[in-house]
Amino acid sequence: MLRIAGVPLPGNKNIRIALTYIKGIGQSRSAKLLDELRIDPATKADDLSEENQARLRAKVEELEIEGELTRRVSMDVKRLQDIGTWRGYRHRRKLPVRGQTSRRNARTKRGKKKTGLSGRVTLTKT
Repeated sequence: MLRIAGVPLPGNKNIRIALTYIKGIGQSRSAKLLDELRIDPATKADDLSEENQARLRAKVEELEIEGELTRRVSMDVKRLQDIGTWRGYRHRRKLPVRGQTSRRNARTKRGKKKTGLSGRVTLTKT
């Protein structure tokens, strides 16, 4: 089983698809990487030669992926909140950030509907 950047890649899939298991690498970036390294995208991940594996590993290590990417995104959101932007305010209140309406929709961000009298949650004894 091929392991790149600490992520085990499925050996029975084409290398173009297998690379997408790494956070920060999608299909287009995967295709671009393989094109630069002149590796056939239809090759199965287990069938890569040691030389190609080493070249691919070195190229992927140069990218911002996995933990570094997650850390950068969370720091960007924190910066927006600290300087008081509208986007930061929306992040803090867990509301849609990119201009979507939130009056009727946005259930994913807002959570389960609150029901009861005048929208209050009814408490149960425990």
